[in-house]
Amino acid sequence: MTDRRKAVREMELGDHLCLLFDNDEERRSIMAAYVRDGVRAGHKIIYISDAVRAGDVLGWLAGDGRDAVMPEEGAPVDLAEAMEAGHFVVRTAEETFLASGRFEPQESIELMATEIDLALVQGYSGVRVAGEARFSLRRWPGTDQHGDFERMLDQVFMTTDIKAMAICQFDRRWFNAGYLAELESCHMGRVRVNDYYDDGTLRITPIFSPPGVELSGVIDGATGPAAEKVLASISTRTGLLCLDLGGVTGCDDDGLRLLTRADRPDLGPNRGLLLRGVPPGLGERLRSSGLAAAQGVAIEDGPG
Repeated sequence: MTDRRKAVREMELGDHLCLLFDNDEERRSIMAAYVRDGVRAGHKIIYISDAVRAGDVLGWLAGDGRDAVMPEEGAPVDLAEAMEAGHFVVRTAEETFLASGRFEPQESIELMATEIDLALVQGYSGVRVAGEARFSLRRWPGTDQHGDFERMLDQVFMTTDIKAMAICQFDRRWFNAGYLAELESCHMGRVRVNDYYDDGTLRITPIFSPPGVELSGVIDGATGPAAEKVLASISTRTGLLCLDLGGVTGCDDDGLRLLTRADRPDLGPNRGLLLRGVPPGLGERLRSSGLAAAQGVAIEDGPG
């Protein structure tokens, strides 16, 4: 089956993707990257807020001073400065979709098209829209047509040379699974967090529940240094570190040494290491190394 997920840094004008999330840190990491990349690219960013209050969006994207799970890539971006310049705009779902007192899909799409045209006239090279969709569950007049709106919007993105991209955000904790599947089908695919590393042999991707990384591919003498650098950069950010090894297809002795060193008792007594989805052969080698006997270490086998 084709993977319909696209890393946020790989998004292009014309993309209409959805973000299905149940972890707020994952969502924030994706949206912060999306907005920062847009500022760097000379795009107008329109953020439609609902679950996050409009006045809190700027601080939420910046992380309110907390360590970011995904560090900023590229030249630093001052989002407050971008907002002051009109480069980054935050609006509420109510003022965006219910200005007439009722949610009208066709009217909302036409207003969005007008916004995009205006931004292009103003000199922006494109427009990035990010919308929180929880408003559609509030039973405001017309919000029962939200599925129709997503289908119509997807058709616009697929059939026109639109100089815009969009991410529609759906919180799994609010939407039932059946309706969520229907809404997902109205998008070209899903957006996902950026990888820490991908050289075609090994891919390292952040995970959030529990925090850590997913490793897919081969861990060996060639890819080990990059993996070690990633693990060192995230090891101090959390008490529990999870390494999801379900996608590992090969691991030589250098890779094995790297995994056994992921246990870092020097970081404190509350340090924990979870190796999840471990392939059977690799699990036997890890247990033989003595890692499983270390305090705070758990090894969970993947399917045989």
